[in-house]
Amino acid sequence: MCLVCGWIYDESAGDPLHGLAPGTPWGAVPLNWVCPECGARKEDFEMVQI
Repeated sequence: MCLVCGWIYDESAGDPLHGLAPGTPWGAVPLNWVCPECGARKEDFEMVQI
């Protein structure tokens, strides 16, 4: 979950508009990827249980 805006990265959905295919695990998301909602960096995300 993005600590800046609350957007949640869903591994099953990925982020196809930004180059992450559905099924991409969080560990495989590149460090230069940014939140599609607010532009926060990957390091600004925290793992949450849904």
